[in-house]
Amino acid sequence: MSANPFLAPSPLPFEFPDFDAIREEHFAPAFTAGMEEQRAEVDAITGDPAPPTFANTVVALERSGAVLQRVSAVFFVLVSSCSTPGIRAIEAEFAPRLAAHSDAIMLDPALFARLETLHEARHELGLDAESLRLLERLHRDAVRAGARLGAVEQERLRALNAELSTLSTEFGAKLLAGANDAAVLVEDAAELAGLSPDAVSAAARAATSRGHDGAYLITLVLPTGQPVLSSLADRGLRERVHRASVTRGLGGEHDTREIVLRIAALRAERAALLGHPHHASWAVEIGTAGTVDAIDAMLGKLAPVAAANAQTEADELSVAAGHLIEAWDRAFHAERVRRERFDLDADTLRPYLELERVLHDGVFHAAGRLYGLRFSERHDLPRYHPEVRVFDVFDENGQLGLFVADLYARESKRGGAWMNSFVTQSRLLGTRPVVLNTLNLARPADGQPTLLTIDNVRTLFHEFGHALHGLFSDVQYPTFAGTRVPRDFVEYPSQVNEMWLEDPEVLANYARHHETGEPLPPELVARLAESRQFGEGFATTEYLAAALLDQAWHRLGPDEQVTDVETFEADAIGAAGVAVPTAPPRYRTTYFNHIFGGGYSAGYYSYIWSEVLDADTVEWFAENGGLRRENGDTFRRELLSRGGAVDPMEAYRAFRGRDPEIAPLLARRGLAS
Repeated sequence: MSANPFLAPSPLPFEFPDFDAIREEHFAPAFTAGMEEQRAEVDAITGDPAPPTFANTVVALERSGAVLQRVSAVFFVLVSSCSTPGIRAIEAEFAPRLAAHSDAIMLDPALFARLETLHEARHELGLDAESLRLLERLHRDAVRAGARLGAVEQERLRALNAELSTLSTEFGAKLLAGANDAAVLVEDAAELAGLSPDAVSAAARAATSRGHDGAYLITLVLPTGQPVLSSLADRGLRERVHRASVTRGLGGEHDTREIVLRIAALRAERAALLGHPHHASWAVEIGTAGTVDAIDAMLGKLAPVAAANAQTEADELSVAAGHLIEAWDRAFHAERVRRERFDLDADTLRPYLELERVLHDGVFHAAGRLYGLRFSERHDLPRYHPEVRVFDVFDENGQLGLFVADLYARESKRGGAWMNSFVTQSRLLGTRPVVLNTLNLARPADGQPTLLTIDNVRTLFHEFGHALHGLFSDVQYPTFAGTRVPRDFVEYPSQVNEMWLEDPEVLANYARHHETGEPLPPELVARLAESRQFGEGFATTEYLAAALLDQAWHRLGPDEQVTDVETFEADAIGAAGVAVPTAPPRYRTTYFNHIFGGGYSAGYYSYIWSEVLDADTVEWFAENGGLRRENGDTFRRELLSRGGAVDPMEAYRAFRGRDPEIAPLLARRGLAS
């Protein structure tokens, strides 16, 4: 154990994990030691004979669990990004143990008694605003976790939490394995007509890596819509890819339906124990939305208009195709109509969107202009995979932290894109941020550039918005650091950062031909802007269908039994008014990792909820001169640096000077009446 690298802070800069020293066999003993250490620290708090004070209870609790935090931060990155059979076995073993450990602290009666005493006297303790908010947060979280329940109810709650943790872990493992197994094998290269040469090369390498020399393998990413569907000319292959995508989790060894049904039932039972009619009520209570009625009001306003627009778009595409299109045809014919209508297509843009230029001259450049940041890649730190990159991040006051990028897809990585923190900022702990962005770009052939789609570029800017939220954190307590804000607020800063990808100065700086260096021609810039709302009916409908499906699963009461996943899904989407055949949900139930394997249960609505703030903020930047350092400093000071240390909507009002308005969102998505 003395050689276990998790038992002490990493000696590397910013406590960057020492991946040269970390071995798979270190995780299990570090988890065990970390839980034992934190349990002892909590026992010391509750065993203190002195009356409870903010320092000996709340601050002591904030300082606890250092080993557990270090090992968890690394381990759960590897679960998502560099999974192995050993990692998955450790996750399966420790997921319920970690849930039980959390419950042991949250439901500790002696600890809650101390928090209760402090909470009752909170306005007499002379606390600063952030300290008062921390005391209120810890007390609230304990109550929400069941601290006021009786012994019998708490015992049942512990069992529910343990089983839910196990099931979510199993769902994620089945999803990764199922996605790999569902990849579509193509024997005849002629079927790949329409794919770009680098996409064909990637498919050939994927096939070879799985023992299919001379063939091609189309791998699946997380959502319903697979990127290749916009390019493949072969309609039969498009159908094969689509059906492989939407049937993941339906049948075979990777079937997730029983897991889904059990998770939904357990969440409903837990909500009832905690005094709520359903899980959505419990989950939404701590968001900025506050109630499910507020969510219904927004989604209900958007759904009928979006569905009508999506159907109109499908009818137009059917005319262009010369036949009624199916779901697997939509992206292909949309791309061709886009090309004809705007003289613009993905293949025209990709040569101007080379990864290194987009990253340095786009993403980093915008952050420099807005916030005065500078980035310098370093090669001296160990990493968990050879493709991972590390950058020093500087502002005018010196080094701010580290930014880590893991950008390419691989079999051991789940689909999608996300942000993690290896180390979070805290003045109490004296730590500064080490943040990670993970994407799933297709790796080109050796020696070839990585050429992106405009959607890839948008994802880079989006995830970097999360990174900025973590890097700019300036709080006292780790509970409030960076992105530790309500679920329906966390997407707001990242969505705001997307605006800079089409800012004229930023676009001109990064959108240059990878061979000639020529800028994206002005006529293409204009067409890109003109085409911005093209297909928004479909995009909004597929998103809303997933958000409403999430709500349906989590509005179930404990006495409502569902036996058929597919029937429930179809009925829910139909009842919500978003059953457009060519616009299936962005995620179907059986591969909806956000809500059954991740932390977005009853919270997938948060993307569009946050987009209200985002669209309103874009207008603020436009009204104040756009890409100006003064604007960036204001946004950083009032919002990005505050984390969860202030009420997020109070922070928004301090920044914007008023409550958000929905009109900019409706106009952006072409939904304004």
